Amino acid sequence: MNDLLAFAVDAHGGLERWNTFSRLKAELSVDGAIWHLKQQPGLLNDKVFEIDTHQQRLTITPFLAAGQRSVFVPGRVSIETLDGAMLESRDDPEAAYAGHVQETPWDKFHVTYFASEALWTYLTSPFLYTYPGFESEEIEPWHENGEEWRRLKVTFPVDIHSHTRTQITHFGPDGLMRRHDYTVDILGGASGANYVSDYVEFQGIKMPTKRRIYAYDENMQKVPEPLLVSLDFGQLSFS
Repeated sequence: MNDLLAFAVDAHGGLERWNTFSRLKAELSVDGAIWHLKQQPGLLNDKVFEIDTHQQRLTITPFLAAGQRSVFVPGRVSIETLDGAMLESRDDPEAAYAGHVQETPWDKFHVTYFASEALWTYLTSPFLYTYPGFESEEIEPWHENGEEWRRLKVTFPVDIHSHTRTQITHFGPDGLMRRHDYTVDILGGASGANYVSDYVEFQGIKMPTKRRIYAYDENMQKVPEPLLVSLDFGQLSFS
């Protein structure tokens, strides 16, 4: 583990503490311009996201109707009852974005896959970067909001579903995340500058409770309008 990653992991509560948990439940409301563009406004308001912290699995409850949840695992998204009965599913969900343009509307499985692969990454960072197959290196720092942010360039292994394989996370002088940059493969390489704030400690782990995501330009500067995605977390609990 390089110095920056070790510093960041310790600032967030430490790897030893993180590894005592296997699941995370998060109250969350998701909004922003992308959901209106894709004709799915409000679909992810006031949900509970649950993840396995060391393997890719995420559920969203309730989803579409009371008594139902969505389930994401690599290679499949599905809708099931709360007792696990399968209702509908889509295999190879990433392939379903082929041929899309910016205005192409999404169906429920497009929403599920995009939200799930994104939130699994967000909710496990920066601990995720210590997992087998991840490669990281510190690159030149970034100056924003009167601070110098150290930057970690991370390459994801091919078996992890995320926005794209190479992503950059910015850390403040306290070791906490400030910004997370990436492009989104299923959106044709659209850029995302994910601003992280409002940290709260939950069971010894420091987690951000607010994220605001914008595009960035060719100089990596935030494009302030529109606000693409907003994430507002309530209670988080580990088990």
